[in-house]
Amino acid sequence: MTAELLRPAAAEFRRIAHAVPDLTAPTPCAGYDVRGLLNHLLYWGPWLIAAGRREDPPAPGGEAAAALVADDWPAALDKQTETLVEVFGTPSAWTGTTALGTAPMPSALVGAMVLGEFVLHGWDLARASGQSCTYAPEAATAVYESAVAMGDQARAMGVYGPAVAVAEDASPLERALGAAGRDPGWTP
Repeated sequence: MTAELLRPAAAEFRRIAHAVPDLTAPTPCAGYDVRGLLNHLLYWGPWLIAAGRREDPPAPGGEAAAALVADDWPAALDKQTETLVEVFGTPSAWTGTTALGTAPMPSALVGAMVLGEFVLHGWDLARASGQSCTYAPEAATAVYESAVAMGDQARAMGVYGPAVAVAEDASPLERALGAAGRDPGWTP
């Protein structure tokens, strides 16, 4: 996985997010409507940025208690996305170890999580709003490999749902979605 995959994935993610017309629409991400998913992204983004910079995380307050989707949410999401790309857009951000909160982990794993946020949640928002999405096959393959590698742990933590079987000839994005517990055929 390389830092070069982030910028185009982030651009597609931002395009999709800006075109979401209904914040109350359901998403394929279990337990989230569009507003809740945007809140999730805005809540955890600073944690990922802190991990990438190897800084202390923000003060915990709980995602459910955060109300981050205000009138200026598109600008806030743009700024956060650009910062994530800047932080994880260098190869050095993917080396060594860091911590996400108090959990030490390889920096490359956190970088993979950022790419996964752009691709998986971008797809979630696209599906919720009837949009198409186009991610580079290399980015989707990297997300698939990451989802397989951390799948059991992510499912145990409630981050992913049960793996969804996909066709043998499934695209890299469909394989990534299935590995992350999403049904590529989901519709609202």
